[in-house]
Amino acid sequence: MEGASDMSLLAENFGAVAMGRSDENDSRSPSDHLDGGGSGDDMEAHVGSSSRKKKYHRHTPYQIQELEACFKENPHPDEKARLELGKRLSLETRQVKFWFQNRRTQMKTQLERHENSMLKQENDKLRLENMAMKEAMRGPTCHQCGGQAILGEIHMEEHHLKIENARLRDEYNRICLMANKVLGRPLSSFPSPMPAGMGNFGLELAVGRNGFGAMNSVDAALPMGLDFGNGISSATIPVISPRPIPNMTGIDVSFDKTVLMELAFAAMNELVKLAEISGPLWFRSLDGNGEELNLEEYARSFPPCIGMKPANFTAEATKATGTVMINSLALVETLMDTSQWVDTFSSIVGRTSSMNLISSSSGGGRNGNLQLIQAEFQVVSALVPVRQVKFLRFCKQHAEGVWAVVDVSVDAIQEGSQPREAGNCRRLPSGCIVQDLSNGYSKVIWIEHMEYDESTIHNYYRAFIKSGLGFGAQRWIAALQRQCECLAIIMSSTVSSGDNAVVGPSGRRSIAMLARRVTCNFCAGVCGTFYKWEPIQSGSGEETKLMMRKSVGELGEPSGVMLSATRTIWLPITHQRLFDFLRNAQTRRQWDVLFHGDAMHEIVHIAKGQDLGNSISLYRTNVTGSDGNQSSMLYLQDSCTDVSGSIVSYAAVDTAQMNVVMSGGDSSCVTFLPSGFAIVPDCFGNSNGVTSNGMLEKEDNGGRNNGSFLTVGYQILVNNLPGGNLTMESVNTINSFVSRTLGGIKTIFQCN
Repeated sequence: MEGASDMSLLAENFGAVAMGRSDENDSRSPSDHLDGGGSGDDMEAHVGSSSRKKKYHRHTPYQIQELEACFKENPHPDEKARLELGKRLSLETRQVKFWFQNRRTQMKTQLERHENSMLKQENDKLRLENMAMKEAMRGPTCHQCGGQAILGEIHMEEHHLKIENARLRDEYNRICLMANKVLGRPLSSFPSPMPAGMGNFGLELAVGRNGFGAMNSVDAALPMGLDFGNGISSATIPVISPRPIPNMTGIDVSFDKTVLMELAFAAMNELVKLAEISGPLWFRSLDGNGEELNLEEYARSFPPCIGMKPANFTAEATKATGTVMINSLALVETLMDTSQWVDTFSSIVGRTSSMNLISSSSGGGRNGNLQLIQAEFQVVSALVPVRQVKFLRFCKQHAEGVWAVVDVSVDAIQEGSQPREAGNCRRLPSGCIVQDLSNGYSKVIWIEHMEYDESTIHNYYRAFIKSGLGFGAQRWIAALQRQCECLAIIMSSTVSSGDNAVVGPSGRRSIAMLARRVTCNFCAGVCGTFYKWEPIQSGSGEETKLMMRKSVGELGEPSGVMLSATRTIWLPITHQRLFDFLRNAQTRRQWDVLFHGDAMHEIVHIAKGQDLGNSISLYRTNVTGSDGNQSSMLYLQDSCTDVSGSIVSYAAVDTAQMNVVMSGGDSSCVTFLPSGFAIVPDCFGNSNGVTSNGMLEKEDNGGRNNGSFLTVGYQILVNNLPGGNLTMESVNTINSFVSRTLGGIKTIFQCN
């Protein structure tokens, strides 16, 4: 059997390779046909002749682009349209005709492959369910004593009745949950049509949704055609924790866990299929950095995983592929450990809470782990609401060095007896598939699929969010690549050529940890995450948003009342140009209303990546006090950038505390109040703020497509006492800071 299995696996891999080669041939210009005159019969005669060689004509990229655009509008052009298109592209009418014929054939072939794959998976699922039922029939369980039943005790008719009873009881539990949601109280409060004790009839038969049969069948339904490794390993069946799940009171725990497991397996199945299928299901996004989901094709190919989309919601689905400086095991550990996950994606994930381990692998690893997580996702701007999502995270190993981690919202599952409050978004099956590479890196395919209420987003940012740069796969991949590159450099014992050798390796790591905390606190102050913020002023449009929080002097925080002020404006300046200006310490005097020192001198520089914009700097400046005496002040600045945007955060730090950090000491005791800027490209036009090859635009032509959205954020201490009150004078002061800062930047770029 093992030999047959290996041969079957080899055949599947050979088929995948052959299909890939076929796709490669199809991906060449579909118009690579014989060049020459004559009719279709002449063509056949020409092909049949062995004495004459074929002459191929390869179209230019521009011709292929135009042909593809016309094909999307009309796949069956008439003779007049073909003639007009041929004249415009310098092609013969016959060449245009053959190109469209081959393109239609290619599209039909892709659709047939997709349908065949779906039918194969359904066939495998039914076959395994049948095997599970036969296995259960061979080893039935006595419902009275719980032991093995003696052959002949259970008749076939009784066996089928038990299976039907299990199905009906499962359906009854589902109806109870729906009644809780609709009626607002348990169904048990109504007169029950079932006799007493009937609902507790003991059925220990491991068949149906509540047994291993359904789990194995869903597990086996995962696509086996992943072109990632030499085979698919049989994963260890997860062991469900016997302990009740916190915050899930009022539900039959065993049923609830089974529902969660079914949802997790269905989400994993969908994620893998989305990663496998290309063709009509995905099309290249306009910015060239990823792919966007064909929502119509998706609706035809996949049943709703968590129910139908709310009427007022908009769908956003993107896919991106990249190489990261981390192996698959380390990346899986990062994703499954929420602390590491937040640290890695600190600019995207504002806060996590309520993590519960629902299932774990019997071997103690991450394979088969299922967690319930509540998180807040953010774009660093007050004009984009924070997305609060409660979702399942499921991890599964598909082959040696090939892992998949999927997230899916639990909106469709009732929690307790209280009706679920409608949120502003839903997370459909999203996540990543990770494959080890030979050089220690990993190839990552990331998919993000969310539905959200677009009316809650300011008009400024709607195009940015739709492009996938806000919450899409491009941003997750970019953040992961940037963080992995930063860790590789910071943890290295060697100092790069652009860094100052003032501090040693331990000091560089301590400074990097402090800089990350500065950026995280800046993002929290803008988005209102992590801490408990109290809104003071809404800040709609270009008004300033104000929030307040009180601190009793926790480690690394000043004690008292802190006020956060945030405002976002549009500027006709490119993302890159604005970022380079704001991170330049020599131009700080032109816009920083709180800076009263002389020229700033960089005493420490730490590169975080190959991009010069990803760096940490420690500056010293001399400040003249009111008594005329001069004193030195240190500023720590952290800057990071990728295709989705840039952040420049900074904070004044105490000299004595920084000396400890520079020597490799603990940085968590350093107190500061961060300020900074967040910049994102304006995606109003088709360019999405980037050029066709995915690079950020460098030149500013004053057009809307080359503009940027600039968000400024200040945090100041308005009262040293945690129980103090906020005064109107403090509000006016920080409003003045924001207005003068943005006014100075507008003046410099002549944007008034």
